[in-house]
Amino acid sequence: MTAMFRTAGRLRSGYDPEQVDEFFTHARKVYEGELREPLSGSDVRRAAFDLVRGGYATTSVDAALDRLERAFVVRQRQEFVAAHGQQAWMEHLAAQARTLYGRLSRPDGERFAPAERGQQGYDPDDVDALCHRLVDYFDHGQSLTSDEIRTATFRRRKGRGAYAEAPVDAFCDRAIEVLLGVE
Repeated sequence: MTAMFRTAGRLRSGYDPEQVDEFFTHARKVYEGELREPLSGSDVRRAAFDLVRGGYATTSVDAALDRLERAFVVRQRQEFVAAHGQQAWMEHLAAQARTLYGRLSRPDGERFAPAERGQQGYDPDDVDALCHRLVDYFDHGQSLTSDEIRTATFRRRKGRGAYAEAPVDAFCDRAIEVLLGVE
C-alpha cells in the first residue's frame, strides 16, 4: 500500500502510519456502507495515534481528520433530517445549545470542576475566554466556527486553581458538535 500522507522525515516524529492507514481504511468502509457499525464525527475527533520516528506528518493527518469528521457530521445531519425533518434537527441542536448555555451562565472561574491537588489542568482564564466567545456567538450572533473551538489551546496549571481537563474537553466536544450542526 502506498502512503496516504506525507511523512514527517526520518528524524522527526509523526503519527504511526500503520495505525493511521488502518483507521482511515476502516472509516472509509463505514462511510461507504461496507461495514455496518457506528462511527460518528465525535469518534473521528477522538482518534489518537502513537508518535513514531518517520511517521506521517501530524498536520496533514489532522487536516484529513477534520475533513472526515465534517463528512460524518454532514451525513448524520442528512440522515436525521430525512428521518425526522429539519424542524426536529433544529430542536435537537437547540437542546444541545441550551445544555451548553447552562454551563456558560456560571461565573468565571466556576464553570468546571477544579483539578485535583497536584493534578494538571487547564488555566481557567483561557477556558473562560473561550466561554465568552461562545456566549457572544449564542447571544449576539458573533462569528465562531467549530475549527476555532477545535484548535483552542489552554495554558496548563496545576492543582485546585485549574479546571479539570475531562469536563472541559467534553464541553468543547459538545460545542463542536453544535457548531458543526449549523455550519
